[in-house]
Amino acid sequence: MKKIILVFIACIGLSFTAEAQDIADNAIGLRLGGGDGFGTEVSYQRFLGGNNRLEVDLGWRSGDNFDGFKLIGLYQWVWLLDGDFNWYAGVGGGLGSYSYDNGNSDSEAFAVAAGNIGIEYSFDIPLMLSLDFRPELGFGNINNDLNFDIALGIRYQF
Repeated sequence: MKKIILVFIACIGLSFTAEAQDIADNAIGLRLGGGDGFGTEVSYQRFLGGNNRLEVDLGWRSGDNFDGFKLIGLYQWVWLLDGDFNWYAGVGGGLGSYSYDNGNSDSEAFAVAAGNIGIEYSFDIPLMLSLDFRPELGFGNINNDLNFDIALGIRYQF
């Protein structure tokens, strides 16, 4: 019985790796969302080979009393779901800075560890839409907790 289960798991694993991936060499666009204060991010993806790619996101935010930015880098694995649908997962990290002006000028630099899981659809034109979930663990005085970020991505592929 154990051999049958192992063969079954191996066949499923091979079916994921045997299907051809259609990942664009480059994609650039916007990632809209964010539960961590950085609503919109400029997003760039670079194909690395096989089913791997690198994603870099730069978000910035400005308000009456604060300014901030965050730069995140993620290494992602992409798998074919069906047709033009892919799903992906990744890990990475980033750096950021907040600057507050609420009577006392205060600023903080911080680091984050991030994960990523999502689904994407590539149209026949060079447009890709994605929906992803990115938990981030912050390491700093103010940003020192777990944030959950859900976002819609719109990217031009080239």
